[in-house]
Amino acid sequence: MKISIARSELLEALSVVSKGMSARSTLPILSGILFSATNGEIQLQATDLEVSVRHISPALVEQEGSIVLPGKLLNDIVRSLPEAAVTIETEGETAHIRCQQSSFTVRTLKPADFPKFPEVSVDRTITLPSATMASMVKQVSRAVSRDETRAILTGIMLVIEGPSVRMVATDSYRLAVRELVLEEAAGEDVEVVIPGKALEEVTRLSTNSPDVIIGMSDNQIVFEFGKTVFVTRRIEGTFPNYKQLIPKESETHAVVTGEEMIAAVKRVSLMALHNTPLKVSINVADQTLSLSATTQDVGDASEDLMVKTEGKDVEIAFNHAFLMDGLNSAGTETVRLEVQSALKPGLLRTVGDEGFLYLLMPVRLG
Repeated sequence: MKISIARSELLEALSVVSKGMSARSTLPILSGILFSATNGEIQLQATDLEVSVRHISPALVEQEGSIVLPGKLLNDIVRSLPEAAVTIETEGETAHIRCQQSSFTVRTLKPADFPKFPEVSVDRTITLPSATMASMVKQVSRAVSRDETRAILTGIMLVIEGPSVRMVATDSYRLAVRELVLEEAAGEDVEVVIPGKALEEVTRLSTNSPDVIIGMSDNQIVFEFGKTVFVTRRIEGTFPNYKQLIPKESETHAVVTGEEMIAAVKRVSLMALHNTPLKVSINVADQTLSLSATTQDVGDASEDLMVKTEGKDVEIAFNHAFLMDGLNSAGTETVRLEVQSALKPGLLRTVGDEGFLYLLMPVRLG
């Protein structure tokens, strides 16, 4: 094989397929990237056997063929090169990488040992605008569980009902729901749980594509955007019935400026050490929301915010990091905090856009 390609295009292709590369596998072939050169283009592939990524780039192909190169080393080499044409030429079990005055010789792996790219028999597809998908994933992804022992909670549930698109994530301590209505239906109605990490990677990789096509089979999900195909497993199991967790009504609610609340939580949280809860007190007569935190043998902090509030006076405590995640996820100027009692979940909603809610389990106060 002998190809020439612009360094910027090669680097972009490598950064895309590297998302499928295995970093910890005992199989050396999975730390490699498969290059296949034919008809004026190169196809790059990487897989960790759970995620597989394929990307096509135009290139000057002088000699067709396939090789597997060590992915991390190749990334490091290409990053270090000047912005010029890069030539990759194979000779036996080695590859020569040249760019201007720089020259590297790298041992290759056998293409025959590289796993075949999954051939997914898709039974339904939907199309989402990539910007819409990215903003939705960003708003719910903080609530995705990182605990692999409950696999279903490491995913984001995607629900399509006509033009309505909903994403839901929960780690059992908090729940994030984002719903919006598209101008037209995205495709067939569907309910599927997709690994949260995979969705986050796809939204990062698809920023230059207007749309993302999502295909589903019984056990796999295929994302197609631009010149890239991204395949991941579908998470099996029953997602929690989140609707029954959402309170139908609230005793008290307070409307507050998001930025102001974030800044105050950040300050008061400095005294919420060793998992100390952050206390939220709402005083309806004074129209104030007070934040306070006390860590024994260290000190305490408090701050009062002027808010618009209705209902009854209430005190509730939250994990400060989870509350901050919810406020950051809301991403709007004004949020509404809804509280029933000290022992029932609190709710954050966006004001002016009812499509987002973030439910937060309370922490018991000493």
